[in-house]
Amino acid sequence: MAEKETVLKIEPSTEEKIKEAATKLFIEKGFAATRTRDIATEAGINLALLNYYFRSKEKLFEVVMTESLALFLRGLEEILNDVNTVLKDKIAGVASHYIDLLKKHPDLPLFILTEIKANPSRLEADLSIQEMLKESNFYKQLEATTNKKIAPMHLIMNMLGILVFPFVGSPVLRGEDEQSKTEFDQLMEERKYWIPIWMEAMLKTITSK
Repeated sequence: MAEKETVLKIEPSTEEKIKEAATKLFIEKGFAATRTRDIATEAGINLALLNYYFRSKEKLFEVVMTESLALFLRGLEEILNDVNTVLKDKIAGVASHYIDLLKKHPDLPLFILTEIKANPSRLEADLSIQEMLKESNFYKQLEATTNKKIAPMHLIMNMLGILVFPFVGSPVLRGEDEQSKTEFDQLMEERKYWIPIWMEAMLKTITSK
């Protein structure tokens, strides 16, 4: 009598649990200090099951980083290339998009920046962000507005700085209690209003010279 074939029953949510655990530990400890055994423990599974889904820590990190970058950029291209919106509306759209995103994922920018600095090729291999920006309708509108008096990338860097830095610096800027977090979130909501005004003031200063 032939032996019954052993069927490995996989819980549908296991892959997501592994990625969530890995993301948490990669953010807290960095790639180098995170062990696959730590990830398996965090996910509540054994190491063999982790290896079933992801052959190595490097492969798992690649998946986590790619998904983190995709999350960070999701929806951006659509906003920047909308030919029916003026420059101020695009800036307001980007501000609102990123503030909502980073309130949900406040550790995302620091994680991406830290790991890309450690290995810049991780970004270059997957995404050409600078090319996407330079080819966008937003970039062309910046060039036209400033009459090429200043490289549009200066303004883009300024905008990203005032958007992202509060979340990168949040451990210093906010406390750990719920009241402090609520106040911080309220400040971020207010920035949806102020960032377009600040950017418009920068543009007026440049065009008036």
